[in-house]
Amino acid sequence: MADYIIATSSTSDLPRTWLDAHQVPFIAYSYTVGDKVYEDDCREESRAAVYAGMRKGDLLKTSMINAFVYHEFFEKLMQTGKNVIFLDMSEKMSASFQNCAEAARRIREEFPGQQLYVMDTRCISGGLGLLVDEMVRRKEAGASFDEVIAWGEAHKLKIAHRFTVDDLKYLKMGGRVSNSAALIGQLLQIKPVLYVPDRGTLDVVKKARGRKAALKAIRDGILSDLSKIDPTGTEFHILHADCLADAEWVRDEVKAAYPQVGRITITQLGVVIGAHCGPGLLTVFYLCSGRNPE
Repeated sequence: MADYIIATSSTSDLPRTWLDAHQVPFIAYSYTVGDKVYEDDCREESRAAVYAGMRKGDLLKTSMINAFVYHEFFEKLMQTGKNVIFLDMSEKMSASFQNCAEAARRIREEFPGQQLYVMDTRCISGGLGLLVDEMVRRKEAGASFDEVIAWGEAHKLKIAHRFTVDDLKYLKMGGRVSNSAALIGQLLQIKPVLYVPDRGTLDVVKKARGRKAALKAIRDGILSDLSKIDPTGTEFHILHADCLADAEWVRDEVKAAYPQVGRITITQLGVVIGAHCGPGLLTVFYLCSGRNPE
């Protein structure tokens, strides 16, 4: 069976230790703090430092990846002689996706004897990370290039994405809420609950009064999803932007209701999504029967 590579981007928000252990190459997005540019290296200590800085007032800007950088990344992978599967965040959420597609088109012309498959994952952040994790697990178990792609395409829309943010100013700066809505929301302690539907966007589906109510809405959505499947062994990725206690609360609530679920990992959220949503962002990702924000 021909060998192949599964590659991703730093926006999969997987820990660097996992990426290195499973030999998953990643292309790094960049971000700017003040006048200094950094690469998103997926290290937990880098993420912690970013959120500590944001708590003190740092404002981050992120940059899309240009076609030249994608081309260099793909070229290096293809020079191994192996086929490549590349997974990045949803086309609807990525300003870089068209640059990626253009670079991939050129690479296929330059390496006609090999395959480069670029999936529109319809996933972001830890949802993308979960998809990568599951596909790598199948590759390591011996699944073929085509089999892994088929599994990914069949299951990518069964990855639930549940979010809440703590400070509306970051959504306001990103244009996701108006100035007036942000002001009223802050006065009333409104905490939006967000979800990624099948089309791969990030939508506000509920406005909770207070942080605890938002966390309970996330918990209730998870428990509703688990009630529709056999939850035995279901794994969860919980990512947080400097709000570990909240992540642990959600974990404990899920385990209490469904002790038969599988591994629940808690890690720091990656920098790119965090830059747009701010410290206090909590996210939960898991496989379900189909995406449903309720």
